[in-house]
Order: sequence, then structure tokens, then C-alpha cells
Amino acid sequence: MRLSYSMALSTAAALGSPVLAAELQLKVELPRLTVADYKRPYVAVWVERAADQSAIANLAVWYDLKKRDNGGAKWLKDLRTWWRKSGRDLRLPVDGVSGATRAPGTHALTFRSEQASLATLPPGEYTLVVEAAREDGGREVQRLAFQWPASVQSARAAGEHELGAVVLEIKP
Repeated sequence: MRLSYSMALSTAAALGSPVLAAELQLKVELPRLTVADYKRPYVAVWVERAADQSAIANLAVWYDLKKRDNGGAKWLKDLRTWWRKSGRDLRLPVDGVSGATRAPGTHALTFRSEQASLATLPPGEYTLVVEAAREDGGREVQRLAFQWPASVQSARAAGEHELGAVVLEIKP
């Protein structure tokens, strides 16, 4: 009897764990701009509480990591919304969050519910925020609402200058 009970628990745990896992798939388009001196944008992606718009999790920050003495970090202040909510309190670079700037095109990001930034996210309504800013360029913010825990959801927004299409798909 003891063996069958432990096998039942192991089977339930094995079958139950994929159900609890969730995945956020984000596609961010950085449009090709026709300007004389194009510089790649800095981009921040984070999660806010819908109720008070307070930042709860940083998911990605793209900036110039190769500048000597972390000099690229000084321009992160141009991501004004992100900087005021959580950026100024971070010690950069952040492992698993910081990355290099990206060229124009569509970039896919995947975040799993087991990742530290999402693992402790309590049930509720949230907003995924994407902000882009370019040196000698503009700044743009897009917001996509979602519910947690994850159920099949999708949201999309369309930027006008610094961001193109921003698409969020959530799968339990």
C-alpha cells in the first residue's frame, strides 16, 4: 500500500507541474527609422500592478553594455517612466534582465512563471509595460493589461515612432 500511495503522489506531482507553469511570450518591434544618425534604442520591459501602477518585476533592460566602466548605464535615465519606478534602485547590470541594445526588427522574448521575477507574482490584474528611448530621438511607452495566474490571453499595441507592434501572448 505504501508503494502505490507514493507512486500516486509522484504521478500527481508530475502531471500537476506543467499545469502550474505559464509562459509570457512578448514580441517587440523596433522600427527602422530614416534619420541621419540612427542609434539603437534603449528598451525596458517590466510588470506593474494595475491598481497603482507600481513596478513589481523587471523583465528586460536593453542598453549599451559594452561602454567602458558601465558608461551606457548613465543614459538609462532617458527611459524616464521605468527609471522613476524601479531603474534608479537597481544595481546594473542585472543577471537575466540586462542585455545589449537590439537592431531594428521584431524581437521575441519568453518569460516563464518559474523565473524569479514572476514566481512570486500574486493573483491579480497587471500591466506589462514596454518603454523605448533613443539618443537624439524620441521616447515611447506601450502598456498591455493581463491577468495572473495565467490563462490563455493575448494583447497588442501599436507604437508610433520608437516602437512598432508590441504583442503579448500568455499560455498556461
